[in-house]
Amino acid sequence: MTVIDDEQAGAAVSGEYGEYGEYGGCDGDAAGRHTGGGRTGPATEAFITHRNLLFTVAYEMLGSAADAEDVLQETWLRWADVDLDTVRDRRAYLVRITTRQALTRLRTLGRRKESYVGSWLPEPLLTAPDVAEDVELADSVSMAMMLVMETLTPTERAVFVLREVFDLDYDEIAEAVDKTPAAVRQIAHRARAHVAARRPRGAVSRAETEEALDAFRRAVETGDLQGLLDILAPEVVLLGDGGGIRQAVLRPVVGSDKVARLLVAGRDRIPVGTTMHTAQVNGHPALVLRVDGEVDTVVALRLDGGLVTGLYAVRNPEKLSYMLRETALSR
Repeated sequence: MTVIDDEQAGAAVSGEYGEYGEYGGCDGDAAGRHTGGGRTGPATEAFITHRNLLFTVAYEMLGSAADAEDVLQETWLRWADVDLDTVRDRRAYLVRITTRQALTRLRTLGRRKESYVGSWLPEPLLTAPDVAEDVELADSVSMAMMLVMETLTPTERAVFVLREVFDLDYDEIAEAVDKTPAAVRQIAHRARAHVAARRPRGAVSRAETEEALDAFRRAVETGDLQGLLDILAPEVVLLGDGGGIRQAVLRPVVGSDKVARLLVAGRDRIPVGTTMHTAQVNGHPALVLRVDGEVDTVVALRLDGGLVTGLYAVRNPEKLSYMLRETALSR
């Protein structure tokens, strides 16, 4: 982010279906098997019905919309070969496939993150108003919560998401993660305690977030150091994600004084033509900076006790494509 620097596959991935009802890599022959030569068949219809749910499961597990879309394509390829007469609960079956594919990819992403340049932040999503209306869903996809979930093991994260967000029973989760129901109960208890100790304290209303965001924006635009100090918590942490492509703080900046002074100093380096506006990002108001009309930076806030305790600035252009259109999420 300039003000803080210190130095869905083809049409299928976007949720659009082809002429024969195929999804992703499903070819015409495979589509024919499942559609009976018509436009859609029961397999495709079930997948379409639950697509937003499956995407949400994958995104909450991975923190990456692009990887979540890849998981959905892999899920479809496996679902297309399933004998539907053997499936008692299509929703649960699809969630199980998605979870297993996401777990595999999550372990791969963990290795990628080890060599990531600077801090790794989740991929921001421009979300529809109905996401914000579902308080529990909005909380689970907030940037702050997604970062908390990053501290869980892959299995803990899967169990937490499926139990706490989607309210699946322990038997269903056990099938998805290849554990016994008793083991899943223990994992869920451990993950729940881990998250509770690290999540923001107390619910924050949309109005409170908007008020804090407006105060933050005004202070940055005017270079008001005291205004920033008034809204930043003493222990505030600033994280920047440029992915080694755009300038961003490479390490966390901790403390209101350091963060405020860095922001004020960076104000003079904001390019001419930069605009700042608010948008619904991951179910919450966030600040979007555009340079010559193009999304340059997304800044999300974490609030505790009315003060900003976390600032998350995503600048990596590879993570900003889902800011161009609203993404549908559901539980």
